[in-house]
Parts: sequence; C-alpha cells; structure tokens
Amino acid sequence: MSIIERTIKISAATLLAIFLANSFGLSYASSAGIIAILSVLETRKTSLKVAKRRFLSLILAFIISCFIFYFLGFSLISLGLYLMIYIPLAYFWGLESGIAPITVLVTHLLAEESIALPVLVNELSIFIIGAGVALIFNLYMPSRDEEIQAFHMRVEQQMKAILLRFEEFLLKGNGQNDATLIKELDGILEEALELVYHDRHNHLFHQTNYQVHYFEMRQQQNRLLRQMATNINNCKLESRENALLAHLFHETARQFSERNPAVTLIDDINLMLETFRQRELPKTREEFETRAILFQLLQDLERLIQLKVDFYHTYKQD
Repeated sequence: MSIIERTIKISAATLLAIFLANSFGLSYASSAGIIAILSVLETRKTSLKVAKRRFLSLILAFIISCFIFYFLGFSLISLGLYLMIYIPLAYFWGLESGIAPITVLVTHLLAEESIALPVLVNELSIFIIGAGVALIFNLYMPSRDEEIQAFHMRVEQQMKAILLRFEEFLLKGNGQNDATLIKELDGILEEALELVYHDRHNHLFHQTNYQVHYFEMRQQQNRLLRQMATNINNCKLESRENALLAHLFHETARQFSERNPAVTLIDDINLMLETFRQRELPKTREEFETRAILFQLLQDLERLIQLKVDFYHTYKQD
C-alpha cells in the first residue's frame, strides 16, 4: 500500500469514527478516532487478530480497574496500581497491543470518577466504533497481483540468464563463471517472498499457497544453481561432452517458464546419463574427476528440473 493510500485510509477512518461517536452522543468521542488510527494495520488478517486481542485486553483492563477504583477510590495511586497489575498480565497473555489504547479508556473512568454501567458502556462503545470502522476500512487492500507477476518474470529471466551463462562457459571456456547472477537472484527471491507472505495475510477466506510455494521452489533451484556454478568452473570435459551438456542447459533455459511441466528435459538428462555410462571407464585420475563432475552436474540438473516437475503436478489444476 502506498503512503498516499495509507494516509487517506487512516484519515477517513479516524474522522468517521469520531463522527459516529459524536452522533451517538458518546463522551470522549475523539478517543474513537485514536483507536481507529491504531487499528488501521498493514493486512486484513493482522487487523482482525489485533482487534480480537485488544477486545480481550479491554475486558482484562476493565475488570482490574473497576476492582481497584471500587475499593481504593479514584486517584493517581489507584491508576498506578492498575498499571502495575494490568501491564504484566497483558504481556503474559499476549494482549500487549491493547495497553496504550485501552489505558486511555481507563483514564476516562478516572476522570469521571465512576464505574457505573452507563460510563462503562460509553467506553465499550468508543472501542467498538473505533476498531469496527478500522476493520471496515481495512477490507480494502490494493491488489498486488501485478507486482507478483512482475517478480515471476524477473525470476525466470534471471534463471534463464544463469543457465545460458553456463552454456556459454562450456562452449567457449573463457573467463570465470562467477556467481554474480546467482547472488542477484537471491535478492530478487527474498523481495518476492516478502511480498507474497504479506499478500497472503490479506486473504481471509480464499487462500492459496501457490505463490509462496512457487518462489520457495525457485529458491531451492537457485541453491542448486550455485552448486552447479562451482562444479562448472572445475569442468575439463572433451569438446563433445561440453557441447552435449551445453545443449541441455540451453534447452532447460528455453523451457524455463512457470507453466511448462519440463518433463521431456528429465528424459533428455536420463538419455545423456545412459550414454556416458556406456562409455569406457576412465583410465586416469583426471578423467575420473572429470567424469565425476559431469555426473554431478547432470544429477544436479535433474534435481533442479524435478523440483519444477513436482511443483507443476501439485498445482496443475489451479
């Protein structure tokens, strides 16, 4: 949510809460606006949770304050004793979000020097109006779908660039296959996951884990790419092997889209593995190490693609 949208939402909720409290003839009507300000939060789910906790905090505070004011009278000492009891209990039960706004309501009891039912109803009404208006305004949350889809494109383009960099390195063999693109992808994926975690908390009833699982799957793939980048730097394959492996990376990049099941790539990798298994056994240490790196790369590439295949089968009905 942009700062302009948030400013408009908070301002409108505050003014409406005060207007309604005044319309009902409540005392301390401006306190309804304060509660509304504190209750307009980042997500719908957070707003509901906080409203529930503050209501429970209100009940706890009124029980403690009424008991103390009834027996000890209305004084600063009584208020201090109320705080000494209420604050630790609020933290103990996870109701600390209500300490500030609810204590404001308790000070109204002190100012009125009364715990009569009409006074308590007045304070309860202020809370209900302030929190209720905030919840209504929080039903509006701007869609983040376009931002999420933009991250999909950025992630896929970056992963394609990494795979094509692997292909280029195998074919040309010049330069160092550094992990700059992989580090950049780490940052993109962290931003994307922060966004989808936040967006998921705005869906109260119809909720899907698709976006979260998608970017988490890409994170797992990126860890494999980092491992593969290290192995490729140590690759000293024959030109024919280089070409075959480079072709696999090229095909993987070409089919690297969200909705592509990529099943045929698994078959290609298995075929290449079988081809190399049928070749002569390595005769030197260098040949053995090269063959080991080759098999490791193929197995990592297979795992990378299998992650996508598993994800596709999980969500192919979506």
